[in-house]
Amino acid sequence: MYWEGVSRAVYAGRFQPIHWGHVNVIKWGLEKVDELVIVVGTAQESHTVVNPFTAGERIVMIKLALKEVGIDLSRVYIIPVPDILMNSVWVHYLAMYTPKFKYGIARNPLVIRLFKEAGYEVLIPPPYDRVKYSSTRIRKLMLTNDPSWRELLPNSVVEFIEEIKGVERLKYVVGVD
Repeated sequence: MYWEGVSRAVYAGRFQPIHWGHVNVIKWGLEKVDELVIVVGTAQESHTVVNPFTAGERIVMIKLALKEVGIDLSRVYIIPVPDILMNSVWVHYLAMYTPKFKYGIARNPLVIRLFKEAGYEVLIPPPYDRVKYSSTRIRKLMLTNDPSWRELLPNSVVEFIEEIKGVERLKYVVGVD
């Protein structure tokens, strides 16, 4: 049976946008398991301050970032999942959208607890400078015309955001010129 002998983990995030911290967690996770399921959370939302990019755009960004660093995409699933506002069933809800998995990858205390309560083992990655690598911080840098946001993302992701005029979109939804 295909599932037997394959170790698989789930790593969920919004990836608004994917940055080097996310990429490092993905690389770390792939050192621990055979396959990684990357869940693109809040898939139903876009064109807002907190979620400016669509699920489809985020999937493309993730794929570009992973290709840029040489990750074997045959070891990765990228799956969009809409929100469910019931923490107690969230992990079971994720499992409906994903291939079977044994591990959850998380640092967030609530997410760790939810995986454990649902009967999954949790892999806790190193922090990878979470102050520097924060999508919220990156979006703020974009809004203030600070070009340093580009250093925090893979080049292919920067190019894609520029191609789709992502910074302009973010400024528009915030009401900033």
